[in-house]
This record gives sequence, C-alpha cells and structure tokens, in this order.
Amino acid sequence: YEVLDLTEYARRHHWWNRVFGRNSGPIVEKYSVATQIVMGGVTGWCAGFLFQKVGKLAATAVGGGFLLLQIASHSGYVQVDWKRVEKDVNKAKKQLKKRANKAAPEINTLIEESTEFIKQNIVVSSGFVGGFLLGLAS
Repeated sequence: YEVLDLTEYARRHHWWNRVFGRNSGPIVEKYSVATQIVMGGVTGWCAGFLFQKVGKLAATAVGGGFLLLQIASHSGYVQVDWKRVEKDVNKAKKQLKKRANKAAPEINTLIEESTEFIKQNIVVSSGFVGGFLLGLAS
C-alpha cells in the first residue's frame, strides 16, 4: 500500500488548493446558477428515484407479511394473543414519548443547521427539491 501525503499532493496540484484550500469557500458558489440547478436537480432526481423504489419494496414486504399472517391466522396455523399485542403496543408508545421528549433539543439543533444550509445554498437546494419530486414521479 502507498501512503499519500496530502500536503505534498496539494503543492504539486494547484487545483486541489483552489478547491480545498483555506479561502476556497463553498465549492458550489464557484459554478453558475444554471450549473447549480442542474447539479441539485440530478442529485435530487437520483435520490427521489431510489426513495420511490425502496419505498415500494418496503411497502410490498410489509403488506405481504401482514397478508400472510392473516391467512395463517384464519387457517389456524397461528394464534394471535391480541390482548398481549395491545399491551406491548401501549408500552412501546410510552417509551417513544419518553425518548421523543429527550431528543427534542437535538432535533431542534438539526433543524436549525439544515435551515441554515438551505439558506446558504438556496439554488442547489431548490434544484434538489425539484429533482427529488421528479424522481418520485418517475
């Protein structure tokens, strides 16, 4: 294996310094508005398309599992203790409420950081949202 010294690499390749140097700023700002919209749109479309495919697969798997469970229950292969299911669901609800109250400050911080990122990169963000919606639709 070869060890790559980034300082030496940056000295030999000036483009590296321009892109990743101290005064480089956000890399997206270096491109025109049209390029930023296209970059956001393409990445958004890819994300939306994958989200759609994975979502369909997950919905099919969960729905198929419930269907098989119902068929097995009605055929007598499986007996479901519904009182125990209800008790476990209520217990899980209480645990989720406790965790949600503890996680609220962390979620607010994440939302604030995301909002700030979107404000700073509004052109790319709008392209991403448009592409994401197109990806979901295709």
